[in-house]
Amino acid sequence: MRSNGAIVDDQGKMNNFAVEPRVYVDEQGDRTGFTAYAELLNGRLAMIGFISLIVLEVLTGHGIFGLLTGL
Repeated sequence: MRSNGAIVDDQGKMNNFAVEPRVYVDEQGDRTGFTAYAELLNGRLAMIGFISLIVLEVLTGHGIFGLLTGL
């Protein structure tokens, strides 16, 4: 039996320990884990990063390490 967040046992004594929350499975759909959507997004972001590094080198004349050592 529960009463105001505390548990009362069968002898009528109140248990002041914390009440554990209910456990449930949160259905995220097919957009988490190793799915086709995640792999497609990862590939697109990798291509954007690679092209950005090429553009950085063309514009500055230095790669990412040359740019970071000059700071």
